[in-house]
Amino acid sequence: MLHGWFLWFILFWVVVLISLMAIGGFFMFRKFLKKLPKEDGKSIMDWEEHYVNKTRNLWTNDNKQLLEELVSPVPELFRDVARHKIAGKIGEIALEDKARSITLDHIIRGYILATPKRDHKFLRKKLNEMKIDVTPYEHLF
Repeated sequence: MLHGWFLWFILFWVVVLISLMAIGGFFMFRKFLKKLPKEDGKSIMDWEEHYVNKTRNLWTNDNKQLLEELVSPVPELFRDVARHKIAGKIGEIALEDKARSITLDHIIRGYILATPKRDHKFLRKKLNEMKIDVTPYEHLF
């Protein structure tokens, strides 16, 4: 029979492992839901990829650097996913506007629309640090 410190050690690791598996499962399930096809036959991730590929030639080096600067507060582990999601939204906006190139306006609108509401406080802070006026975009928040 287990007793003493060894029992508590085993119980601690059981709780830690179950917690870590639950957290990992949650993120895997979210990714699975984004990969499911919608009514039009494409998933959310398929549309992101479509917009990124369609607008790849519209990006300038300055725009790419600005996007890198905007996603810099995102933790390294999630930065690629955030960059791709924001670039997809920017591409969608540019295609809707029938733009010949990506502009600062497209980048800011896409950045705001692709960012979850809970992170808008950090988004505003980053835009203020970069001295970008957000008053024309208040309706997007």
